[in-house]
Amino acid sequence: MSYQDITYVTANHVATITINRPEKRNAFREETLDELIEAFREAEADSAIGVIVLTGAGDKAFCSGGDIAWEHASTPAGAHQLARRTTMLAMIIRGCGKPVIARVHGFAVGGGNELQLLCDLTVATEDSKFGQSGPKMGSVPIWWGTQLLPRLVGEKRAREVVMLCKQYTAQEALDMDWINRVVPADQLDDAVAEWCDTLLGMSPQALRVAKLSLNFESDQLWPSVLHGYQMISFIHGTEEFHEGTSAFLEKRPADFSRFR
Repeated sequence: MSYQDITYVTANHVATITINRPEKRNAFREETLDELIEAFREAEADSAIGVIVLTGAGDKAFCSGGDIAWEHASTPAGAHQLARRTTMLAMIIRGCGKPVIARVHGFAVGGGNELQLLCDLTVATEDSKFGQSGPKMGSVPIWWGTQLLPRLVGEKRAREVVMLCKQYTAQEALDMDWINRVVPADQLDDAVAEWCDTLLGMSPQALRVAKLSLNFESDQLWPSVLHGYQMISFIHGTEEFHEGTSAFLEKRPADFSRFR
């Protein structure tokens, strides 16, 4: 398949999927999600591939979440379309049976943080930043953010991350068990390659069973994700939602006071 928003490269039994929108800090739109789904399907179906690496082009961002200009034009119907795509992407990342490593250089915020949460392992550079921005934008990180973060960092800390919309350094994220490993930027590729080599030396079927078994408890959180999608569709397209997206696009603080 020919890709526009991503690149797909295979070498040494590793498939590397790169969100290739550096000018947008690798924010995703409908086309990006469709291509990510297809690329993961391709990697899953390829028996020569043992490990999948997900990353973002450039050194500014792994992924900054949804493209705000695209989301600004969203309606409740558009929110449902987004839900279908992100649901499918999450299902294939978690269900493909092959280890998925998030290679993070730069921002992994909003939907970008949720995307790295869906991966099995995360290696980040020292200058990377993590966080959620939902309420600041008139939205909510119900795409596995509110479900997985409490299991990793604890209930109180997850509330801080989601509600206060702060950003955290890679070292802070590591200390909270949010991610797995932090390395200097010039060692990122070597660190990812090291883990790929280690995983490729393991029994692929044992890794498949281990991944699915490790997912068992959190798979039971799917109803929370699906309910969240339904509820958030009542926010998308409202004046309150557009205040958040307009403020971002206009580079000003949002004023949600009239919606209390």
